Amino acid sequence: MGTRLRRRSSSSSVFSALEEPEEEDGGELQWPFGRLDTLTRDELKETAYELFFTCFRSSSGGRPRDGSDAGTKASSPGRGGLTPATSRVKDALGLRAKPSVPVRTTVSTSASGSLFATLPQSAKGKPRPMTSAEILRTQMGFTEQTDGRLRKILMRFLVGQVAKQVETIILPLELLRHLRPVEFGDPHEYQRWQHRQLKVLEAGLLLHSSVPTDRLHPAGLRLREIVSASEFKPIDTSKHSEAMRALCNCAMSLAWRHQSVAPVEVCHWADGFPLNVHLYLCLFRSIFDLREPTIVLEELDELLELIKKTWTTLGINKMIHDVCFTWILFEQYIVTGLVESDLMDATLAMLDEVAINAKQLDREPSYMKVLMPTMTSLKLWAEKQLLNYHECFDKDVTMMDSVLCLAVSATKIVREETSSIGSVGMIVKHDIREGRNLLLKNCVDQYIRTSVKSAFTKVYDHGKFDNMVVEVDEDPNDTMINLTKATESIAFVEKAKYSPLLKRWHPIPRAIAAVTLHSCFGAVLRQYMYKFSCLTKELANLLKIAGNLEKLLIQMVTEEAAESEEDGKEILHEITAYGVDSLLFKLTKHWVDDRLGMARQCINSAKESENWNPVSKSEPYAESAVNIMNITKVTVDEFFEIQVEPKDTEVAKSLADGLDTIFKDYILFVASCGSKESYIPALPPLTRCNQDSRVSQLWKKAAAPCSAGVVAIDPSSFPIPRTAHEVGDAHRHTASRSTQRLYVRLNTLNHILHYMDDKSSSCKIQIEGARSSIHAAILHVAEVASYRLIFLDSAHFFYDSLYMGSVIGARVNPALRALSHNIAHLSVVLKEPARAKMLREVLRASLEAFLMVVLAGGSGRAFSRADFEMVAEDLASLKRLFAQACAEDAVAEAAAAAEGVVALMAIPTEKLVEEFSIAACEASGLGRSLERVPMPPTTGRWHRSDPNTMLRILCHRDDDAANRFLRRTFQLPKRK
Repeated sequence: MGTRLRRRSSSSSVFSALEEPEEEDGGELQWPFGRLDTLTRDELKETAYELFFTCFRSSSGGRPRDGSDAGTKASSPGRGGLTPATSRVKDALGLRAKPSVPVRTTVSTSASGSLFATLPQSAKGKPRPMTSAEILRTQMGFTEQTDGRLRKILMRFLVGQVAKQVETIILPLELLRHLRPVEFGDPHEYQRWQHRQLKVLEAGLLLHSSVPTDRLHPAGLRLREIVSASEFKPIDTSKHSEAMRALCNCAMSLAWRHQSVAPVEVCHWADGFPLNVHLYLCLFRSIFDLREPTIVLEELDELLELIKKTWTTLGINKMIHDVCFTWILFEQYIVTGLVESDLMDATLAMLDEVAINAKQLDREPSYMKVLMPTMTSLKLWAEKQLLNYHECFDKDVTMMDSVLCLAVSATKIVREETSSIGSVGMIVKHDIREGRNLLLKNCVDQYIRTSVKSAFTKVYDHGKFDNMVVEVDEDPNDTMINLTKATESIAFVEKAKYSPLLKRWHPIPRAIAAVTLHSCFGAVLRQYMYKFSCLTKELANLLKIAGNLEKLLIQMVTEEAAESEEDGKEILHEITAYGVDSLLFKLTKHWVDDRLGMARQCINSAKESENWNPVSKSEPYAESAVNIMNITKVTVDEFFEIQVEPKDTEVAKSLADGLDTIFKDYILFVASCGSKESYIPALPPLTRCNQDSRVSQLWKKAAAPCSAGVVAIDPSSFPIPRTAHEVGDAHRHTASRSTQRLYVRLNTLNHILHYMDDKSSSCKIQIEGARSSIHAAILHVAEVASYRLIFLDSAHFFYDSLYMGSVIGARVNPALRALSHNIAHLSVVLKEPARAKMLREVLRASLEAFLMVVLAGGSGRAFSRADFEMVAEDLASLKRLFAQACAEDAVAEAAAAAEGVVALMAIPTEKLVEEFSIAACEASGLGRSLERVPMPPTTGRWHRSDPNTMLRILCHRDDDAANRFLRRTFQLPKRK
């Protein structure tokens, strides 16, 4: 949907302007049929012509025919020479005939050089009318040499198969089978040709198949391998070639899936969306004259009849054909520069036919795939013009009516398809009609408002009227007066030029435009008035002129509102009269804005210079927070000292919203410290822990001396220090400077939270939005800080060393010792409630690191069942350590998943393999079938019942059973 069609001059080649991705632009048409990334425009066109040629020739049984009737005759004799035949389709669409266009002729040569057949000898060398098939070939830019090659191939594979229908032919496959490399002058040309045929098969049978294809389908996988291999070297397509046999088997298997029960079977190789539409449009574009792209050929009827021969193969029907015809006409209107109104009129005529088709009850899903994006694209293009009709139709307002018709027609079709309203009964049908009318009225209403606003904005920006708000030293009254005159001019143009045309679609277009102008100018006027502390002579003069403009606009509204009672009342309610608030209110509002601006400036300065160092030991938060708190406190205190009646509620709300936005902005700035994912190590590749590996040998060597028993770990041997003195007199914690700056961020958020709670109890200024967001910010910073502390600062004690080489030789003691000092340190420097949240996040990060060691520890770690008790005791020690600082229930809840994972280490390998196989099959939807165990995806959420978690336990299990299972089932490599 992202492709754009560019406007081209009428002298440009039409084909060169199609399907080229462009930058977004309001005047460009959105391509609705998706992209075919594997096939270029030229490749699609070549394939489309090959398909047409085969369908056309197969319909005549593949027998050579005389050139005079090969295809439909495109011309008929007339007085004084040959003249093009009259097109009934062009007449029906309102496309004017072009009598000046001469009939196309050709000179017959030899039998081998003719396109479809040979003329008698007496006629050779004489000009004759081109057949419609020859015209189509010429329009698509193909030579007689191409036709000769295709004709030979067609004769080859139709020999003895006269009754074979084109619907049963997989054309690229037949071309590959019957066209030999020797028939190409250049080997590289043959390789490109062959690779294109294979890519077409891949697109039609796999990428864009009409029958859904499993990505693991054996035939599909094999076909992808063949296509990939052909990119570097052509495959052998000889009769007894193994590659060709495999290609045929794959293509036939994929193309004949879900055969039709109809008497005539159809293979599916080019009828999937959007491939079929791309190919069909390549043929369709031949209806436009190459010499004058705005002209539809007089041979249109004959060309359409030829193109329709591809319907069965492409899965096209009359309804899809009508949508494609509508698109191709409008596309040509766009790419030729919007110069031929006949093409727009023909598009609207076809849209009427599409609207009738869209109401049919027997529509196929393939039709809806084409209909909805096409109508949406037309609708969006038309709306872009109408949403700025003051500029788009400034010089030619007559075209605006056609664009309105286009928008209305496309909108009706789109909304009717997406509407959930029923269609049974006269009352419901009446409601549907009423709903359509309301919908169209609302659409036109939006066009008027948006375009008028754009016109006003244009004159506003052109005159640089925003300077009046900024430049205090300049007198802006003249600028405002000029803006008033420009607004009045827009109103007169709207009334005289556009409103009479829009009246057909909306009951009060002039009133809508006037109300919009009134609102736009009022916004600028109020902004202008805010800079004055008192009423001056210049301001009074301006207000008088502005008052006259308001009377003019309101008169336009009331005149037309009287013609429509219901709409008139509604539009009158939209008018907010101009006026100046009381001096006290204006001064107060200005003062509030000024104070809020100071706070914003403080935040901007903080974003540039904040280094996240604490103000002092007693104030462990950022200096920028102190500055913002001081400004806020002074602002709130002085605000309630000012008498602002009777507008106190509105001004107070304005102040509250401003402070809320400022606090949320600052909170977002404080919480902008990255994410925890950046500190989690990447998961190493899965391997099997073979007993001959260096890791296994090291593990056995380390475990041998200690096999007699295991010493339990007591966390009390390194208790958590409780005072600042105890924390400060050792190397202690591992928190880096960057991590400690995250602690300052947490204290800063804590300080803001305490302030907001205190202020909300002492005044009416409510900043609930910031209060609700600060808790999430505290949690986010605590999470990032904890993961940085564990995975980066403490990596030496945890992920980099725990169980490295062996379990018994690298227990959790050093990690617990480092953790105890880190917990003590953050308990001293952090304040509640951030301290509690930080401790919980450190617990989660520690458990995550522990599980990463057990499940994703890399080639340096291996475990046996005998290690279970030691690992379980280490985990219990970790829990007991945190139980000294956190609630036991919270610790138990957080560690439940880790305990379940560790419990897997105690399960015998055979039982664990069985449980894993069942879990993996059930997770992939295979039930309990254990014939082929799929590789479970890595979720990162470690759990006792997660198949990937079980698999990682097996990968780290150092025994023969696990090794054999992993090698046999997943062919996992050995560890180095």
